[in-house]
Amino acid sequence: MPSRRHFLAGSAAVVGLAALPQPAALAAAPAAPAGPPNLVVVLADDLGYGDLGAYGQKLITTPRIDRLAAEGLRFTDAYAAAAVCAPSRAALLTGLHTGHAPVRANPDSGGQGSLRDGDTTVAEVLRARGYRTGLFGKWGFGPEAADQPSHPGARGFEEFYGYIDHGHAHQYRPAYLWHNGAKETLAAGTYAPEAIAARALDFIDAHAAGPDPFLLFLTPNLPHAPSEVPDVGAYASRTWSQSDKAHAAQISLLDAQVGAVVDRLRARGIAERTVVLVASDNGPHEEGGVNPDLFDANGPLRGYKRNLYEGGVRVPLIAWAPGRIAAGTTSARPTPLHDLLPTLADLAGAPAPTDIDGLSAAPVLAGTPALAPLHGHLYWYRDEQGVTSRANAQDGGRAKRVAEAIRKDDWKGVRFAPARDRTAPDGQWRFELYDLATDLGEQRDVAAANPAVVASLTALLRSSWADTYPRRAWGLTVASDGVTATTRLANGSARAWTDVRVGLAVPTGWTAVPAGAVTAATLAPGASLTTVWKVTAPASTGSGRLTASATTSAFRFTTPSDFAPLPAPPTADAYLSDLPWVSAANGWGPVERDRSNGRKEAGDGTPIAFGGVVHAKGLGVHAPSEVVYHLGGRAGRFTALVGIDDFSTKQSAAGATRAVVRADGRTLLTTPTLTGASGPVAIDLDVRGVRLLHLVVEDANANSAFDHTSWARAHVTVVQ
Repeated sequence: MPSRRHFLAGSAAVVGLAALPQPAALAAAPAAPAGPPNLVVVLADDLGYGDLGAYGQKLITTPRIDRLAAEGLRFTDAYAAAAVCAPSRAALLTGLHTGHAPVRANPDSGGQGSLRDGDTTVAEVLRARGYRTGLFGKWGFGPEAADQPSHPGARGFEEFYGYIDHGHAHQYRPAYLWHNGAKETLAAGTYAPEAIAARALDFIDAHAAGPDPFLLFLTPNLPHAPSEVPDVGAYASRTWSQSDKAHAAQISLLDAQVGAVVDRLRARGIAERTVVLVASDNGPHEEGGVNPDLFDANGPLRGYKRNLYEGGVRVPLIAWAPGRIAAGTTSARPTPLHDLLPTLADLAGAPAPTDIDGLSAAPVLAGTPALAPLHGHLYWYRDEQGVTSRANAQDGGRAKRVAEAIRKDDWKGVRFAPARDRTAPDGQWRFELYDLATDLGEQRDVAAANPAVVASLTALLRSSWADTYPRRAWGLTVASDGVTATTRLANGSARAWTDVRVGLAVPTGWTAVPAGAVTAATLAPGASLTTVWKVTAPASTGSGRLTASATTSAFRFTTPSDFAPLPAPPTADAYLSDLPWVSAANGWGPVERDRSNGRKEAGDGTPIAFGGVVHAKGLGVHAPSEVVYHLGGRAGRFTALVGIDDFSTKQSAAGATRAVVRADGRTLLTTPTLTGASGPVAIDLDVRGVRLLHLVVEDANANSAFDHTSWARAHVTVVQ
C-alpha cells in the first residue's frame, strides 16, 4: 500500500545493496559474512518469561526455540516496554519507551491508539537502506482501514498479511485477514496462525535470492487467549483443563513455526546471512481459564500480564545467527525491546533517528558486550482497564489505577497513583522498592528503609514522562495544498548525508516545477532540504499520484502522495459538513458527517447532542484528527460548538481533548481541555482572507480512548 513516508527498495530504480556503502564490521564478530544480514523478528503474544524450556519450562515442550538459545545468545534481563501488547509493540517499532511512545495504553471500547506520520518505525529505517520489509500477523493499532498513517504499509512494511485491529487479532478463525490495503476473505474454519506463518515462509522464498536483504516480522497471536488450536497434540492425555491443554499446544505450535522459519532459511542457503530474534510482548496471561501457575509461566518472577512487576514485563529474548553470534552465550544486560530499532539499524548500516530512547545492543550480539551502551534507567507506564484476578491480586487490588515502574541498576521501583490521574502529587502515590540483586521475586518492599533511593527514583519517573513527544523530522515527506507540493528530506540521524538530490514525479500531462534547490552537497545531522513545487494538472483533472524521491550517497527514499486540486470555495453561507474537504485524517474510523460516533461511515451514529440539545449538522472525529477546508478567501465568519458529545460521554467519562483552529498556518484558537463534564466550547472567529481552514482535535490526557469529539453546527458565512 502506498505510504506518505515510504522507502524505495527492491525495484529496478533502486541502487542494489552491493552498490551502497556497507556498515562497519562489528568488533570480534565470529567470521560474520560480509554485507548487511537478513533480519527476522518473531514476536509472540503473551508468552511468559518461564514459558520456554530455555528459561526453565518443564511441562511445555519448545525444542526448536530452545535449540536457538543453545546455538545462540539468551538474554536473561530483556524487557517488554509495557505489560500489555499495544504500547509494547508501539515502543518496539518506534524505539520509544512508554513515557514517549505514540501508543501508551491498550485499546478499549472508546478507541484504539494509532501511529502517525512522523512516528518513524524500524521498517522505515531499514527501507532507507534498501531492505525488503514484511510483517505477517498482529499489528494492533487502529483504525482498521487502508490508506491511513497507522497502516503497516504506511509505516514502512511493503508487504503485510494479518490483523490491523487489536480486537480482531483475538479471533483465531476470522472471516478475513488484511493483505496490504484490502481485506482478504478466508475459507470457513481457517486457523489464522497457520495461514500467517505460510505467508511469512513465502516472503522468505521471494527474497532469499536477493539482491537486497530483507526484514521479516512474524507476529502471530500465539499464545494469546482464547486458547484455540487445531489439535492439543501431545497434551491430550494430560489431566489439565482443556484451556490449559490448548494453551500449551499454542506455545508448542509457536515453537514449530519458529522452527519452520529456521528450516526455510537453511533450505534457501541464507541461514548464515540472517539474524533471528525471538521475543514476547509482555508477561503471561491468565484469560479464558488458563492457569499460568500450573506452568510456572513467570518462572522466578512476580506478576503476570498487566503487572509492572518483573513477571509482567521481563520477557524471553533469544538471538541466533550462525557465524555471527557465538553459541551458548548469555547476556545480563538490561535490554528493553525498544532497543531493537537501533540494534537492527546498526546491523544493517541504516540511518537510525537520534530522538529515540533505545540503545543499540549490536555489540552484545557481536560478542563484545562491554562496547554496548547501557541505559541509565528503564521506565514503564501502565493505564489499563482490563482486570484479571491474579494480576489484580499482585497489585493489591489496584489493577485499574495508573502505575509506573523503573529499574535503575538493581533497584526496581513500582508505584501506584491514587486513581487514573498520573499528575497526582507524589505523596499520594503508593511507592514500592525492591532490590533485584537479592530479591528477584520482589517479595520484600524496602522503600521505608531507603527514602533517598525512593526520592531519586521518583524524580526519574517524573522526568521520563512527556505529555506529548514531538518527533524530530526524519526521512522524506511530501505535503500538498491543492496548488503546491512541498517535499522535505530531513536528516534525523547522527551522521551527515552527502550527494543529496530530491525529485518529484507527476502523472502524464502534469507538470511540477521546483521553486527552490533540489540538491545539496551535504545534509548535516538535524538539517533538511525543503523544496516547494508548483504543480499544474490539466483542466477538469481529478486527484493524481505524486511520487517524491530522494537519494544520498548511501540511502534512497520515496514517498507517494495523492494530490487533489482544491475544491471550489463556498459561494454561499454553508455548514462545513455540506462542503467537500481538502483532506481529512481521523484517529479512529472515518470522519462522520452529521453523526456523532466517529467509528463507521456516516449514517450509523446518532445526531450530535450536547447536554441533551440536538444539532442536526456537524462532524464527528476521534483524536488525533484534522479536517481541512478550502475557503479561498471568500468567508468572513466561522462558528461552531466543539466538545465531547453526549453519545461519547455515555460510553465513558474518560475522554479528554483539545480543539485547535488554524488558518493558513496560523493558530486562531486553542480551546481548554474538553471533557464530557465540561460541555462544548462555542467558537466565533473572523476568517476574512483565509484560504485554508484546519479543524484539529488533539488528545489531552495521553490516552486516546473515549476521545471522540464533535464539531456541531460548524458553519461559515460568505462575504458577498
